[in-house]
Amino acid sequence: MEPTFTCSPNLGKQERYRLFLTEYVPFIEGECDLIPALANTAAALREAFGFFWVGFYLVHDDRWLNLGPFQGPVACSRIRKGHGVCGSAWAESRTLVVPDVDAFPGHIACSGASRSEIVVPLISDGKVLGVMDIDSDRLAAFDDDDRIGLEAVVSHLLQNLRQ
Repeated sequence: MEPTFTCSPNLGKQERYRLFLTEYVPFIEGECDLIPALANTAAALREAFGFFWVGFYLVHDDRWLNLGPFQGPVACSRIRKGHGVCGSAWAESRTLVVPDVDAFPGHIACSGASRSEIVVPLISDGKVLGVMDIDSDRLAAFDDDDRIGLEAVVSHLLQNLRQ
């Protein structure tokens, strides 16, 4: 039976991520091809949490992030290292939680409807391979529970791809 990836909004975020991972980990297990793994991860997260935009940008020649699989409205095709939230998370090799994208210096507005954002780098063997970018159409939609939960998703994704 295929997972449904629906998490009741009545649950707290920690519990929603815990439940998501119980379905996601066995679902992604054995998928060793990067593009299908990223595409299904984006779809599963959007289905489970109702995020406005979920997707991946992949490092291209150490200067650019190129748009990868995503779910949501059209997006920017390329982001330069160190620019915007995605490029900054890549350059700093750390998760960035931005409660108000309009207050982030150099924010790149791929969609005017995006109000807050979280970006989690995909780090393998000390090297950033890309970033997972999630946008909300609400201010301050992301917090430390999201950071911890989404870092766990990325960890499982990368662990599976290494197998």
